[in-house]
Amino acid sequence: MKIFLDTANVNEIKEGVALGVVDGVTTNPTLVAKEKRPFRPHVEEICAIVPGDVSLEVVATDFEGMVKEGEELAQIAQNVVVKCPLTKDGLKAVKHLTGKGIRVNQTLCFSATQALLSAKAGAFYISPFLGRLDDIGAIGMDLVRDICEIYRVQGFKTQVLAASIRNPLHVIDAAKAGAHVATMPFSVLEQLIKHPLTDIGLKKFLDDWQKSGSKISAKKVSEPTKTYEHTEEKLLLRPDVGLQPQFKAKKAPKTYRYDPSLDPALSWDVNADRERGEALIARIETAPDVAQATAAAAELKRMSRPFLNWAGKAERREFSVPTLPLFVHERLSTQAILQSVTSHKRDKQQSLRLFADEELDVTDRLLKAYEHPTPWVNRLTLGDSLVVMNSLLQYEGLGGQVQMIYMDPPYGVRFGSNFQPFVRKRDVRHGDDNSLSREPEMVQAYRDTWELGLHSYLGYLRDRLIVCRELLCARGSVFVQISDENIHHVREVMDEVFGSENFVVVVCFRRLGMMVGETIQSSAHYLLWYAKDKPQMKSRKLFERQIPGRGSGDHYVKLEETSTGNVRALTADVRGNPDLIPFGWRPFQLISLTTGGFRPNTTIPYEFEGRIYHPGPNKCWRTTKEGLDRLVACRRVVRAGNTIRYKQYLDDFPLTEITTIWDDTARDPENLYVVQTPSNIVRRCLLMTTDPGDLVLDPTCGSGTTAYVAEQWGRRWITIDTSRVPLALTRQRLLTATYPYFELGDPARGPAAGFVYRQKQNLKGEEVGGIVPHMTLRSVAQSEPPNEEVVVDRPEIEPGIVRVAGPFVAEATIPTTIEVTVPAKETEADYASDPISRMIEVLRRSPALRIGGKQAVTLKNIRRPAKALSLHAEAEVDGNGTRPVAFVFGPEHGPVTEQLVFAAAKEANLKNYAHLYVIGFAIQPGASRLIQGAEQMVGVPATYVQATMDLLMGDLLKTTRASQIFSVTGAPDVRLIRLKRKNGNGPLYHVELIGLDVFDPVSMQTDHRKGDDVPAWFLDTDYDDLVFHVAQAFFPRTSAWDALKRALRGTYEESVWEHLAGTVSEPFSAGEREKIAVKVIDDRGNELMVVKGLSEAEPER
Repeated sequence: MKIFLDTANVNEIKEGVALGVVDGVTTNPTLVAKEKRPFRPHVEEICAIVPGDVSLEVVATDFEGMVKEGEELAQIAQNVVVKCPLTKDGLKAVKHLTGKGIRVNQTLCFSATQALLSAKAGAFYISPFLGRLDDIGAIGMDLVRDICEIYRVQGFKTQVLAASIRNPLHVIDAAKAGAHVATMPFSVLEQLIKHPLTDIGLKKFLDDWQKSGSKISAKKVSEPTKTYEHTEEKLLLRPDVGLQPQFKAKKAPKTYRYDPSLDPALSWDVNADRERGEALIARIETAPDVAQATAAAAELKRMSRPFLNWAGKAERREFSVPTLPLFVHERLSTQAILQSVTSHKRDKQQSLRLFADEELDVTDRLLKAYEHPTPWVNRLTLGDSLVVMNSLLQYEGLGGQVQMIYMDPPYGVRFGSNFQPFVRKRDVRHGDDNSLSREPEMVQAYRDTWELGLHSYLGYLRDRLIVCRELLCARGSVFVQISDENIHHVREVMDEVFGSENFVVVVCFRRLGMMVGETIQSSAHYLLWYAKDKPQMKSRKLFERQIPGRGSGDHYVKLEETSTGNVRALTADVRGNPDLIPFGWRPFQLISLTTGGFRPNTTIPYEFEGRIYHPGPNKCWRTTKEGLDRLVACRRVVRAGNTIRYKQYLDDFPLTEITTIWDDTARDPENLYVVQTPSNIVRRCLLMTTDPGDLVLDPTCGSGTTAYVAEQWGRRWITIDTSRVPLALTRQRLLTATYPYFELGDPARGPAAGFVYRQKQNLKGEEVGGIVPHMTLRSVAQSEPPNEEVVVDRPEIEPGIVRVAGPFVAEATIPTTIEVTVPAKETEADYASDPISRMIEVLRRSPALRIGGKQAVTLKNIRRPAKALSLHAEAEVDGNGTRPVAFVFGPEHGPVTEQLVFAAAKEANLKNYAHLYVIGFAIQPGASRLIQGAEQMVGVPATYVQATMDLLMGDLLKTTRASQIFSVTGAPDVRLIRLKRKNGNGPLYHVELIGLDVFDPVSMQTDHRKGDDVPAWFLDTDYDDLVFHVAQAFFPRTSAWDALKRALRGTYEESVWEHLAGTVSEPFSAGEREKIAVKVIDDRGNELMVVKGLSEAEPER
């Protein structure tokens, strides 16, 4: 016997279907009215949820009305069964509708004679209302038994649907009587499930199991998640950060020449390129052929173009960029994390596959770096984008391989501000130095402060755009996001770099917030789209839905009923909600049947409905006479005043191409970053200019929207940022993301084979697939099949597959350690070239070392020490006496080493400094341990201070007291526990993050932050001293894993997700190196690491 639910409540239907026992639904006008929703969309949703029949009842009581409503209801969905009352007209309607192939449920049956007549009329279901018979003292179940017996004896095919069921006994009796279906309220279905003895027995079983301490592993699923693998693409092996001291393959800085434009007046006496111009004139005069003269003239013409000038531009004909290698710091994989927390066994080959790594020994990893091709992995890179992009060009040869670049640079507005309090606080205040000390854990995440204001900003952009141009392939595109304040300047710079002939369009898009102006508020930002070579540019059309009466569909203001041809205007309420359009009515507009120009075969008179029409002497019909005849036959021609017009239905092609005005964009619901770009903006740019498998680059990572969208749509990606804050947000966003699995054309090739697109319609007959027919006047007039448009954002989705981000790496520009020599005399010239002088000057301008919250160490009298060997600076701490403190700076492009710290600490102790501050951009684990124990080992307390990577951007950024340049970091406090439990690999271990200790050098006190109050921490369960493999990733403050948890509901035990949101790791077995590493991300994005051997583990108590 089938079980139907007698309800119109969508939530009850969803819950019942999820149980796996509900076969269909019956409704009636009373049940539908209770839901207080528009009828049509409501029942369409029900039909889409229910796997079986859905009974929808007519409200008419006469034969004609029942037939008309029944036909309309039957067209809503294939699983609709029309309900008609068991009256005289109802029997006639059953006969008529059944003859048309429409199934009918005859309802309100109260006697066996009624049931006999209904079966003879051809009803598909008969619904005896047994509960209502019980209400009047009759025995309703006797009627069910009688009907079942009559139908069996007479051989009727009509199914008995027991209705008006009030309790579980009705269900049992109906099943015994032989009813085909029992339809019941959701409350009765719940009663069928429950039994008090079941609850008592379950409680006893669980209590006994709890006492035993046993545990059942989560159900093992062969492949709970999937990723895309870019099998056809390779990537040169980059060295691991642990090999940094041994890596010797240095390269010289790369010099890039600017386009030597001359001013429009050709003022040779003041132009630095006068000699070159004169040489080109001479070449034209002496050229042996026209081709060479033409080439020289073209170059001279380029030189004489007008150009945008700014301070410092004329003095620089070229710029030089350090050529630094990229070192891999972390390997990350969501699948590897899930595998680690659910399986305590080690599988080296599986781990290598999940991290997209190769089994190479240390020698090969060092000697084959930047030579050996390895599987492609996406890349999250810390460093100045200029240096990183130059590394991609010079070390990896990626020139001409990037298909799209999306650049969202600082807008160059309000040059003294724009910072973000990290993680959950996204205030942006302008020009308030004190804000940084008043607000807790402030982070300079968005640096819009430039040494020469707009002039430095334009120089910053031009240099990076020049290198972007080198990376782009011939078919590639670049998008620069900007506000209205400097769009004109940025466009002039892009004209200079890419050529005005390669300008594509300016896209204007709407932002949710508004920028307050003196006259009118601005809610728009802009995208400047340029091509590398516009004639070769890859470009795809994007479409959006046309809404009748609104936007691009505002011309569709009339409706036509399909069956009768009746026409009526769109009402105001229908314009506001197109779902209110009645079934069988089609929106249409009238368009011209003529076009300009005289043509002998189409500038002709045409007779329509007894009247002659002519296009005019200088016009013609848009098709031939035969074509017009076909249009008339298809009811596509309409008289309109003194002419005839073509009737174009909205469903001829329900989409329209997007334009350069995007007013449907808004901030992402998961807004993580103060300047986060909405993902739908990046998605459109990506889909317009790339194909699956193409490479996308974002030199301004921010919250990682470009990487997130590229991952979603099967593109390869590289993203870069100078700040650790956005990279920390991006890492979390990617590790915990879930995506639809788009069907691949050839899974073996990966996304490069493209996605699968098909034509599909929903229950309303609307085109919802990736291939949409495009019917035109021409195709109708010539009886041709319509063209097909590919809607690239509608690929086929494989149901039941949870896709997560593929493996990616975290990299940074940290080259071979540099030995820094201190110059004998500090001069202004030294400031630009000597990194020590520069760091001292930065420290003078930003003399606050941020500790956290409201705390800071304020310095004064910052100077070079006299006759120092290893120390670089000394200063006094405000409010802490006159005894000076010492400073040592790590290399400009390298990590702080143990040797550097030891030498500086010895000298600081000998010279009786109160404290040693070690300032660096990165630090080796051994150096970190030495700093923590410096007072006991060397005799002077020491503190590591993290410097922002922004300082590596040369002299562009202005260092003010509002800048958060330096922050004191802490030391992770972790416990490594050897558990009593074992597996086949031996004892199991787990790690607990106790907290983060930050030492205050002024008060000499340690501030302890609990482990559950850090943004993130990671565990490498088999640390190899080369690179950090994230085996387990924890986000204690947030519910970051919740989306993946919901998608994988029931696949993993609840305890797995509790661990990933907490401070205690899942158990793990010993690795071959018997060493673990814990990395903690603090509120400023700093990465603080501690390494422990398994021999240090405490036994479980």
